[in-house]
Amino acid sequence: MTRLLADVAEAAALLRDGALVGFPTETVYGLGADARNGAAVAAVFTAKGRPHFNPLICHFASAGAAFEEVVADARAVALAARFWPGPLTLVLPRRVTCRVDLLAGAGLDTLAVRVPAHPVALDLLRQVDRPVAAPSANRSGQVSPTTAAHVMAGLGGRIAGVLDGGDCAVGVESTVLDLTGSGAVLLRPGGVPAAAIEAVIGRVGRPLPLSAAAATRSLRSPGMLLSHYAPDLPLRLEAEEVAADEALLAFGPAPLPGAGALWNLSPGGDLAVAAARLFSGLRWLDAEGRRLGLRGIAAMPVPGDGLGEAINDRLARAAAPRES
Repeated sequence: MTRLLADVAEAAALLRDGALVGFPTETVYGLGADARNGAAVAAVFTAKGRPHFNPLICHFASAGAAFEEVVADARAVALAARFWPGPLTLVLPRRVTCRVDLLAGAGLDTLAVRVPAHPVALDLLRQVDRPVAAPSANRSGQVSPTTAAHVMAGLGGRIAGVLDGGDCAVGVESTVLDLTGSGAVLLRPGGVPAAAIEAVIGRVGRPLPLSAAAATRSLRSPGMLLSHYAPDLPLRLEAEEVAADEALLAFGPAPLPGAGALWNLSPGGDLAVAAARLFSGLRWLDAEGRRLGLRGIAAMPVPGDGLGEAINDRLARAAAPRES
């Protein structure tokens, strides 16, 4: 049962315990999860009914807290000083020491971060004292929520609670700006106009069409490339056997025998657990396989229902042919 919450401390305690909580920002209500908890992040996709691993925006109480997890260049520092707290999301490279779960960033080596301006959101983030991953708090395909009642109507029964902070002041999502390359690229228009950004850092580009981006591999923005995370070792799907010179990405209680290295997404066959462990598993098998001189990674079949659709989508992208 989803509860309407008035106490920020109660909402913070739920988030720290791994539960999902809707909370207000100045843009729209977000569906919050502890960004360091892979199982909690995986639960966000289930609750929204959208099993696709798009990167989630991670919310922080301050620019300093955000920049502990990502590498901020001079542009990012200047934009944060001008627009944070506020409706601007910056996509920046993850630090090597980043503690945000890989699933929150869709397995990319970048992370979308922002500091919201809503006083209730800031109070919540300070009390949680860790990054909160939060897409809009609505079912997939529905209008973004700008009141607690909207969240209850769409996600009631699917999440632990909704922190009521009144109506959202902005009502449209944050602007998303990619700063991972030499040129800034506007990925999504939103609460901060492009002209205001350009007044701080100069010209801002627009993303290439999907086909051009896929052809050039020049953009690393969410959802624009066929392969979001491709290991160095080739990945073989739907494996029914595995060789001694292959690593195995297993699923379920009966891993294929004989692999040179093994990572089981979920021995119990739990798709939510598998989703939370997918990107970590691919990275570990890639590193361990290369260390052992293995020739590739074999992936056992994963059921396609629920989060399995997303897992298979990400595996297909990881296995997709790519230019050398």
